[in-house]
Amino acid sequence: MSDHRILAVIADDEPIARRGIRQLLAAHADVEVAAEARNGRETVQFVRTLKPDLLFLDIEMPGLDGFDVVARVQTPAIIFVTAYDSFAVGAFDVDAVDYLLKPVSEQRFASALIRARARLGRGRQAAHRIAIGDAIVDVHDITCIEAADYYAIVHHGGKCALVRESLDSLEARLASNAFVRTHRGFIVNLAAVAAASHAIVLHDGTRIPISRRRRARVSAALRRFVVSASSACPVEPALR
Repeated sequence: MSDHRILAVIADDEPIARRGIRQLLAAHADVEVAAEARNGRETVQFVRTLKPDLLFLDIEMPGLDGFDVVARVQTPAIIFVTAYDSFAVGAFDVDAVDYLLKPVSEQRFASALIRARARLGRGRQAAHRIAIGDAIVDVHDITCIEAADYYAIVHHGGKCALVRESLDSLEARLASNAFVRTHRGFIVNLAAVAAASHAIVLHDGTRIPISRRRRARVSAALRRFVVSASSACPVEPALR
């Protein structure tokens, strides 16, 4: 089995729903379905014996529901797949990777899998693409991210995406050698930087503030980036 292969169990009492997840997984060669469970007790048995990486879990099932299953096993990464939106808070209380509502679109399903790969620390796709809300964004297209109350505005490819996620969370999901936090309200893609002095200037002319306590860290990040980039990189190697 490949080092990047993800072993999955599908748990749903409806055969059509299980078949639907298999069909969506057909486009993702790194995920292998180890078993399909028809109820909560089967799910517990399969998780304990097969020790899968990823569990697609319905909530309302005969015998034990999805939350009963979670309480009885050492759970892998979980993606809840359900027809009801009323259980979402409970799902994230048990640290679910994602919460999908039936019927699930291909894009939404792919977004959930990117989150799962990131959680598991596997898959090359997660290194180059990131789930931003319901969208899948190439990290190279991101120029900067700014805080907006309880949301974040992700600037990518000339577009803006408003997501309900903190900058701390987004910073943790982005490669530290490619992005730097310049201010409590901003994250910058180092490849998008044209110049830096008392502020960051992006290639599109956008000015990003640098807080005093982060100046040394930003300067070091720029130096490392210049060293690793080509000699044609226009980024100035240090703050002045």
